[in-house]
Amino acid sequence: MTLNQKLATIQTKFKSKKSRYNSFGKYYFRSAEDILEATKPFLLELGVTVTISEKLIDSFNENSFPIIESKAIISDGENSIEATAIVGIDLDQKGMQMPQKFGSASSYGKKYALGNLFLIDDTQDSDASNTHGDTSTAKPKLVKDSEEFNKAKEYIKAGGTIAKIKLKYDVSPAVEKLLV
Repeated sequence: MTLNQKLATIQTKFKSKKSRYNSFGKYYFRSAEDILEATKPFLLELGVTVTISEKLIDSFNENSFPIIESKAIISDGENSIEATAIVGIDLDQKGMQMPQKFGSASSYGKKYALGNLFLIDDTQDSDASNTHGDTSTAKPKLVKDSEEFNKAKEYIKAGGTIAKIKLKYDVSPAVEKLLV
């Protein structure tokens, strides 16, 4: 069996539960660790290894932010196939120490590199398809002193971003000012 056939076997049989829960967005998701755990049964069976490599491809300068390139690699000892993900590091993320900012970006990059390698469909991933319970095309308005507003305020205090909140809610400039 060729490496392409082995990879295709994993891609078609791969199953990984979304065992992690995002309490702010109220959705389940899978992590890089979940994906790696789900691939382990295939490794010995197919005689392959899966590794991840990372490198900083852009570092600190006044015009950019750090960028990590994550590569997921499958190999049979002779040949290899790789998939890449590129992730920027938000240095302005509040509520996180610098190692947490890099670690968070690293985890995200690994997850998407593995997702690219194993063809984990974006439509199955909460990061890509989650509507946070909103099935209409218009986002609900975030209203001052509502339960949602108070949750958003706590989210910001814990290090969350206004950009993430705006993905879920229509936030007026006045309400945004109150949040930050």
